[in-house]
Amino acid sequence: MRNQAVIFDMDGVICHTNPFHSEAFKVFFGKRGLNPTEEEFEKHMYGKSNKYIFNHFLGREIVGEEFTNLENEKEGLFREIYADNIKTIPEFLPFLQGLKKEGYRTGVATSAPRANLDLIMGHLKFSPNMESILASENVKNHKPDPEVYLTSAKLLDVNPANCLVFEDSFSGVSAAINAGMQVVGVLSSHAKEDLPPCQLYINDYSEIDLQTVDQLLQ
Repeated sequence: MRNQAVIFDMDGVICHTNPFHSEAFKVFFGKRGLNPTEEEFEKHMYGKSNKYIFNHFLGREIVGEEFTNLENEKEGLFREIYADNIKTIPEFLPFLQGLKKEGYRTGVATSAPRANLDLIMGHLKFSPNMESILASENVKNHKPDPEVYLTSAKLLDVNPANCLVFEDSFSGVSAAINAGMQVVGVLSSHAKEDLPPCQLYINDYSEIDLQTVDQLLQ
């Protein structure tokens, strides 16, 4: 196995879940008399932790049992809405299979709850191909803090400089950069002008091949 790793965020990177998160949040906030716009979601929801999202839109700090209850409510809505709509960003699974054939270590590092990750992995059945699987419960500090990516590198037993991350959000790309990793920006939710500088940008996995991965990790 290579001493190099490729690590994927989940929302907007493995699956284009953001429209379904928006739908769930609209229901969630609608129950509370709030109606955020799509522009507000782009600025304050995509790629953000639930703690940040709740604090911002509810206008106060949400902590403890209240946070747990609100997160369970919103994420339950998301899983209910998304369960019959699960599909990958085009060509993700063939790309992942190619990485494994070439001996790359691979992982997933998401700010989403593990239940969301389990729903998607259970449907797409890619978990056996991941040597590291981290969700929001596995870290104390969320993106843009590099903790989730540095922890992934430790689990994969790879130097952070030998890791390539696929991310779609400002906070996610920032987390990977802060971890000292190379980054491919996936333009599922944002234009490249809205992201920190990445080594490469793609719309989907038909736009990258294993030779390019080799070059990015040299």
